[in-house]
Amino acid sequence: MRVVTAITGASSVQIGLKMIEKFPSDVTPYLIISDNAEEVIKHESVRFYRNSDIAAPIASGSFPSEAMIIAPCSMNTLAKIACGIADNLVTRTAAVMIKENRPLLLAPREIPLSAIALENMLKLSRLGVIIAPPIMGYYSDHETVDEMENFIIGKWFDLLGINHNLYKRWKIEEA
Repeated sequence: MRVVTAITGASSVQIGLKMIEKFPSDVTPYLIISDNAEEVIKHESVRFYRNSDIAAPIASGSFPSEAMIIAPCSMNTLAKIACGIADNLVTRTAAVMIKENRPLLLAPREIPLSAIALENMLKLSRLGVIIAPPIMGYYSDHETVDEMENFIIGKWFDLLGINHNLYKRWKIEEA
């Protein structure tokens, strides 16, 4: 499975990088990072496309990607996608995912949410975009930040149909 993965903004970059590390071996990530995120991770050994590389193959509808996730997703990126602005590789690739009816997951990371942000999320949700902020599940008995992040990443993977064992699932009891 080919999954375009974008990291935008400068805060919460670590969860995006951790998500890439957690992809199972049958997932090939194609990474795009925003300028701010690039500053944070330029010392990491990750292959990525520059956000200014609008001619990258992943920006084409003919590129055979099965899904895209933007985690974290800045409100600026979310607003551009909601308004159809495709002025960089992240927003262009997201526009392609929407036009091709392919799964697109956005993980907005800012709180509190303004009415404008909520309207943008609603607009995108109505287009079939998955809105999945990195919200921890208190019911899942996490003891460490690592377990909490695994839960969030696992929920994102669930939404995109990516198999994993990142968190303990509810057991179904036989009657």
